[in-house]
Amino acid sequence: MQKIIPCLWFDTHAEEAMNRLTATFNNSHITTISRYPDVPLDIPVQNMAGKVLTGIFELDGYQLMCLDGGPAFKFTPAVSFFVNCDTAEEADKIWATFSDGATELMPFQAYPFSEKFGWLSDKYGLSWQVNLGTRPQKITPYLTFVGEQAGKAEEAMQFYTSLFENSGIDHVMRYDGSNADEKEGTIQQALFRLNNQEFRAIDSSLSDHKFGFNEAISFYVECDTQDEVDHFWYKMSAVPEAEQCGWLKDKYGVSWQIVPKILGELMGDPDPEKSRRVMDVMLQMKRFDIEGLKRASLGE
Repeated sequence: MQKIIPCLWFDTHAEEAMNRLTATFNNSHITTISRYPDVPLDIPVQNMAGKVLTGIFELDGYQLMCLDGGPAFKFTPAVSFFVNCDTAEEADKIWATFSDGATELMPFQAYPFSEKFGWLSDKYGLSWQVNLGTRPQKITPYLTFVGEQAGKAEEAMQFYTSLFENSGIDHVMRYDGSNADEKEGTIQQALFRLNNQEFRAIDSSLSDHKFGFNEAISFYVECDTQDEVDHFWYKMSAVPEAEQCGWLKDKYGVSWQIVPKILGELMGDPDPEKSRRVMDVMLQMKRFDIEGLKRASLGE
């Protein structure tokens, strides 16, 4: 099982986006969809009955989540998804599909580092880097450290790899001073692993970046025990006002969801009264308390 799952916050188009993405990639499918109930929840999102509360889907074996959360957060290029394509034909197909309604960030063409590469924000604002090249992991989250976070990519990688098992920094390329816009010695390209999942990182000090990390893309971490929940929560959370419902924001501005595995089981109880009680209690929590969730299920 994938330990860390990117979660995508859409306004109201999560199901449409899942259908589009699973049709674009080979060996892809929607796993589950849970929907907002007809009775409004006690959260500041209106008129969401029937929309996606949680969607889980796979793109060529890589698992993602999504939700419809309203217009509070918008995707930015601070987190993009790097797609490794085995053939030129595959790269052309994916680029052509994503280009419909997209904003191009880097043209799809040859570069010194790749025979074919392009970067765009698709019709939903979600950023993709499409590259001709083979890696064991088809899709890789790509963290771009800009603004106040520029120059902190290496520190962040060291921090993240210290928290997760089976982790490490596998490749680092630094700016050598030839680019006047970037600080010498900071990260030009890096590959790192968290729990054997591949991530990429880069620093960019360009002053015209008008974006940064936000809650539109978070990383969902499934935990087996309360001790594991507490480990990630207390090590990662750095913005108290961002703590809600298992969500936190770390010191680099990246959002995470630290969630016990049992929550899904309790929320999926066939007894609607039990699942509703769990949801009501869950919505009042910041750090998840497994015993509190169990008591809510039992009506205690």
